[in-house]
Amino acid sequence: MKTTFSLLLLCIFNFTWCQTISLQSFATGFSSPVEITHAGDSRFFVVEQTGRIKIVNSNGTVNATPFLNLSTIISTGGERGLLGLAFHPNYSSNGYFFVNYTNTSGNTVIARYSVSANPDIANTTGTILMTITQPFSNHNGGCLKFGPDGYLYIAMGDGGSAGDPGNRAQNINDNLGKLLRIDVNSTIAPFYINPPTNPYVGIAGNDEIWAIGLRNPWKFSFDKLNGDLWIADVGQGVWEEINKVSPTLAGVNYGWRCFEANAVYNNTGNCATITGTTFPLVEINHSSGACSITGGYVYRGSTYPNLVGKYLFSDYCLGKIGMTTLTGVTTFSSTFSGNFVSFGEDLNGELYISDITSGTIYKITDTSLSNESFEKNRFSIYPNPGKNILFVEKSANNYPTEIKMYDVNGKLVLQQTTEKINQNKIDISQLVPGFYIVSITNDNNEISQYKLVVE
Repeated sequence: MKTTFSLLLLCIFNFTWCQTISLQSFATGFSSPVEITHAGDSRFFVVEQTGRIKIVNSNGTVNATPFLNLSTIISTGGERGLLGLAFHPNYSSNGYFFVNYTNTSGNTVIARYSVSANPDIANTTGTILMTITQPFSNHNGGCLKFGPDGYLYIAMGDGGSAGDPGNRAQNINDNLGKLLRIDVNSTIAPFYINPPTNPYVGIAGNDEIWAIGLRNPWKFSFDKLNGDLWIADVGQGVWEEINKVSPTLAGVNYGWRCFEANAVYNNTGNCATITGTTFPLVEINHSSGACSITGGYVYRGSTYPNLVGKYLFSDYCLGKIGMTTLTGVTTFSSTFSGNFVSFGEDLNGELYISDITSGTIYKITDTSLSNESFEKNRFSIYPNPGKNILFVEKSANNYPTEIKMYDVNGKLVLQQTTEKINQNKIDISQLVPGFYIVSITNDNNEISQYKLVVE
């Protein structure tokens, strides 16, 4: 009851948090869909844990023939299977894509495949880049994505078993419990090299490692606007966590097994002397009903303006969509029926989510403000890009009452009340060049947000 009351107050005083998240069925009939991604066009590629990659067209229809079928070379069940897919940044010219699966021995394999002459069918022969031994059947990680630097990032869990008994996540000579980063543009076996800026290149520690101290980072993503790295790390018995760091920050230690989120978990061994741990932006207690966090994306689409700049995530047990600001303020939607294990982002930044139990892909919508209502409440801000003065004109329905501006890190850099007139002038001459979010409160206490470039 206390949580419900708090959320109600939040909705009364701040329209931004009054979104009504709705799920619209987009495509159905999948077997354990665990990844949704695109290849730079309007198609979706849906990864089934059982080994197939299927193509979903922009109208929600599913191609009868899989893009690729790896069911004969993988192990499945529990947390094993075909788990990840990432298309090369130059896929349109080189046709390469990369998969993450557990082989018939239960070990993690990162392999490169290519598209055939038919854009809807892949070649069936792949090239294995690396194989990582897995001591247990769970905590395999599975997500892989290309970062804004063009390198391939690979999420590896700690190898399984409660409490990381092998202390692998803190062992810099073991690739388990890590985020790896490799350059896949090498033409010489093993067809990847380790970027020289990886933290352990040339010194003690595995050269592939980018970050350490992760338990089971099932999903991570990069913000399309500023490249920020968001990692949702599945917790042990009490806490789920969301981490956010700059994409250029190398050698981050996220703390596991010494810490579970912000709480001390195990202070034995090197945990007694660990320093420089990066703690999560958000932690979620299992008392809320959460049990296994599913990381999503920062919304950078244009259809739902009140979602812009918020990180959306879910949880396998909770059945809700969580929304987090860049500064960590978090709220949750109402409860949906389903076990959500993956988000997808289309070419335009709109978001989707998969239910592993029903095999359904849903489109995420915000019904709190229709496009028609939004247009009536839309303010005009100009010039954009701007330099010295920003003009804010009233909408058809409302006057602006307060202007706030945030930088890409979510820091409030300008706050100004406005007059109830047709046009207000905002002095932005003190702002450094870059991207900003302009948050405008109207005389109904509703908030709308706009992107602004300052030159």
